[in-house]
Amino acid sequence: MHESLNLFNSILAQEAPDLSRVIIIGAAVLLGLFILVIFLIFISFFKIWLRAKLSRADVKFSELIGMWLRKVNYGYIVDNKIRAVQAGLTLTTRDLESHYLSGGNVANVTLALIAANRANIDLTLKTATAIDLAGRNIREAVETSVNPKVIPCPDPKKTNRETVDAVAQDGIQLKAKARVTVRANIKRLVGGATEETIIARVGEGMVTTIGSSNTYKEVLENPDRISKAVLEKGLDAGTAFEILSIDIADVDVGENVGAALQAAQAEADMRRAKAEAEKRRAMAVAYEQEMRAQVVENEAKIPLAMAEAFRSGNLGIMDYYRMKNITADTDMRNTIAKPPKKKE
Repeated sequence: MHESLNLFNSILAQEAPDLSRVIIIGAAVLLGLFILVIFLIFISFFKIWLRAKLSRADVKFSELIGMWLRKVNYGYIVDNKIRAVQAGLTLTTRDLESHYLSGGNVANVTLALIAANRANIDLTLKTATAIDLAGRNIREAVETSVNPKVIPCPDPKKTNRETVDAVAQDGIQLKAKARVTVRANIKRLVGGATEETIIARVGEGMVTTIGSSNTYKEVLENPDRISKAVLEKGLDAGTAFEILSIDIADVDVGENVGAALQAAQAEADMRRAKAEAEKRRAMAVAYEQEMRAQVVENEAKIPLAMAEAFRSGNLGIMDYYRMKNITADTDMRNTIAKPPKKKE
């Protein structure tokens, strides 16, 4: 028994150095892998950090690691910050990251701020991010503010209509097209009406102006009266745009709506007159039939009246025969007066 214990202790003493060696090797491998991962992460961050450093954009390693942990596209954020710094803007990494996490378009906001700065337009980061988060294209708005855009009225792509149709007081239809030059109003972008409202208001003004003209010739002779009348109404109130000009591109003569309406009214009057005449004819026929019925009824009473006259002595035999002769003579005359029937 004692010899067996000594043998077991000697075996453990021989295997202990091998187990320690395995643990040391495993720890070294894990440490190497950890250092390799850290090195690779460092290399990926270092490239972006170096690019930002050379571009004078202040981006710290801690900010890059924080964005990586928050699953933010740190390369996208750094690129936009570099773009802003190179354009002379002062934007912090935190501001850009915050807008990114809010679901905004960081590139659009950055480019809009750069364009506004170059054009001396007062646009702050807070306003730009608010407009972007509201669903408006802030970059397009700044471009429109710098370079006004032309909106066709009506817009065939949105309304499926080529012209605005209106009728002058003389009944002649006019078909007009207009081009509205607008400039974006940055301060009214949030909550301001869109292009569709501008098109609708201008179209309404065109219809009102044409409809108030005495004749269509007045509009054809002076088309700019439409644009002047529309501009005086201040149609850009409450919209995200400022109307600079309204130019009438084309005015064509359409149908004679007044004549068509008069013809339709005459047709309706004729139908009503026919209906009234038919009504009167029907009433006359009914009245005639009623009178005929009364005649037949009264003729049926004649024999009774004659009998009563015989009984009372008011009618004699000679009087009766004289009346029969007169009746027969009248029937003969009626027969002679009738034209002969044509043979078929």
